[in-house]
Amino acid sequence: MQTANTNMLYTVKEVAAILKTNIDYIHKLRKAGLLRFLKLGQFKVRKETLEEFLQKFDGYDLTDPLNVIPIT
Repeated sequence: MQTANTNMLYTVKEVAAILKTNIDYIHKLRKAGLLRFLKLGQFKVRKETLEEFLQKFDGYDLTDPLNVIPIT
């Protein structure tokens, strides 16, 4: 039986698919401290954390996670 919390955590691969990017780029975001993960065997991110990330960086160029700039 599925519960409301079934999709509470996303793997790196799932986050990459959601953001339409690749796994290596998700790890760059993680290493830069822009997207927080927890490690339960493998890295996972909470759904709420991903939503906060998207809201916080809306309107920014994240091409280089170490040099985030507003989109002009």
